[in-house]
Amino acid sequence: MTAVKESAASRRAASDGSARGSSDGSSDGGGDNGGSPSTRRPLPWWKRLARDRAVLLLALPGMAVIVVFQYLALGGNVIAFQDYQPYLGVERSLWVGFENFQILFSGDPEFLAALRNTLIITLLQTVFVFPAPIILALLLHSLVSNRVRQWVQSILYLPHFLSWVIVVAVFQQILGGAGLINNFLRSHGWEPLDIIGNSDAFYALLTSQVIWKDTGWATILFLAVLAGIDKSLYEASAVDGASRWRQTWHITLPGMRPIIIMLLILKLGDSLSVGFEQLILQQQAVGLGVSDVLDTYVYNQGVLGGFWGVAAAVGLVKGLIGLVLVLVANKTAHAFGEEGVYRA
Repeated sequence: MTAVKESAASRRAASDGSARGSSDGSSDGGGDNGGSPSTRRPLPWWKRLARDRAVLLLALPGMAVIVVFQYLALGGNVIAFQDYQPYLGVERSLWVGFENFQILFSGDPEFLAALRNTLIITLLQTVFVFPAPIILALLLHSLVSNRVRQWVQSILYLPHFLSWVIVVAVFQQILGGAGLINNFLRSHGWEPLDIIGNSDAFYALLTSQVIWKDTGWATILFLAVLAGIDKSLYEASAVDGASRWRQTWHITLPGMRPIIIMLLILKLGDSLSVGFEQLILQQQAVGLGVSDVLDTYVYNQGVLGGFWGVAAAVGLVKGLIGLVLVLVANKTAHAFGEEGVYRA
């Protein structure tokens, strides 16, 4: 890897020289733009507001949606401390303190089953779903022909645009009792397979559905990172005799490491949200024992059962756990010298 290090050193030297030249040039042209960036006075906020008014107007609808459905909606968490009755509203419903939380932590079997199922699915998604787009992006990046790569990418992106209703229907048409595979087995005199309604295979089925639907779409970010890695590093390592595997280990993966860590931290914050539509569509086939997760538990308790306070308490606890995981993971990333998601 000597050539790689020499190439990196030469680029740093060139970058430093360019930066000095740019700095000198800006000093020379100080009369035109008001001086170097370090000495230039920042514009007042109202002038920046007037200057960027077109961009701000474009962002205004999205900001309004975030404020209304993300920040103002946080106020609804107060019903976690109430015996909330919709016909009475928040103002007239009875305040019960932490009674709704005590119901959750007193060993409610339904809540414990939902928590167990959520943790199992979270573990499976972290181990199998999260690395899938990284591996697929590396495979696509290794394709020599750009035309073939673009063609394969376009096909892989398509499942992301399908709703969960269609995805579940596709899997039923292929793996169901009257599906493609079982019809093939029957036509050859073999026993059909019970996959859709088999609770033992349910978690594997969920994981494969998520991988099929979203892996291709998730490769976009990693392919953008791979395209930004300096090609001269690969050329220098090839001259130095490095194999494709050593190039991947010493150049590609270190280049992808910051974005992998950032996405992993963000994933931890949303780790207890394992999907609502996908689960609710398949609960009838396998039963609540393996398919009831925290999201469906909130729906069953709140919308169907009328226990709005308990449902809000579960959602609030889930959000707090996600917040703690993000803070701890981000702090851990900083301890190992990584950027993480933010710096306080």
